[in-house]
Amino acid sequence: MRVLIIENEIYLAQSIASKLGELGYQCDISSSIQDAFKGVAYDVVLLSTNISGQDIYPVIEAFRDAVVILMVSYISNDTVTKPLAAGAKDYILKPFMIEELIRKIEHFQEFNRLKLANETYKRYLDQHFKGVKITQDLDNVTPPVFIASNFQKYADRFAFDYAKTNGRELVYISLDNSSAFNEISKAPAAALLYITDFQSLKKADRKPFLELINARNVIVSSTDSVDVEGVQIIEIKSDSTVFEQGDILPIEDYVKYIVLNYQHKFPDTELSKKLGISRKSLWEKRKKYGIIKKK
Repeated sequence: MRVLIIENEIYLAQSIASKLGELGYQCDISSSIQDAFKGVAYDVVLLSTNISGQDIYPVIEAFRDAVVILMVSYISNDTVTKPLAAGAKDYILKPFMIEELIRKIEHFQEFNRLKLANETYKRYLDQHFKGVKITQDLDNVTPPVFIASNFQKYADRFAFDYAKTNGRELVYISLDNSSAFNEISKAPAAALLYITDFQSLKKADRKPFLELINARNVIVSSTDSVDVEGVQIIEIKSDSTVFEQGDILPIEDYVKYIVLNYQHKFPDTELSKKLGISRKSLWEKRKKYGIIKKK
């Protein structure tokens, strides 16, 4: 990580650079604002507001993509409030412990990583949900709610749209995970949970599950029909009877999908014939995937 230290107190600047250098940071020092503009990209800029007679705002503007941390001797509108409004990220009061400066730098490093990851995931989801239309009125939905859809992507779109509309963040949990019940128990009481794969839950586990999510803010999705009393159930059917155009599933996922969504429509003899497997193999597939055939 490359750091620019703009400080006219040379001893202080050298001390900071030495300590940061020991931790693996590459540091440059400028004793004036003019010396700071060398066409070099920096990750962090430590900017003193005590450089007499020099305007710090061009630095803040020039290094807008970097983490600009103000080094101030006192707090005022001119040393802190206005520079922060102009784009500086934070400030630290002189004299300071180097550990406190490191904490601030690492905080913004992590913030920038999360920001980049969030933007990447958002672009991916926008592309992933392209062409998936949800017509339900999200304003009339009050969790807990169950979403029954023949295609998982439609339930996902509903959950993410609901969270966005209501300014909430989703906590994702799959019931395919053996630790799902524990994850639900440990989730914050006010969290909005998005729980998938309800169709994979064994009958014996359904009552404990419903008790666990009672009075919680949850959206539960299933690729099978849902028969649960006392909660709102929304059915969403995709335009495609099986998969979205362009989606190709692995053979195992395809078999699992067909068994989950068509076992209640066809007897085992016909379903196994359509899949090109024996009835024994079909039974083994159910056991492998934890699929319970409704009586």
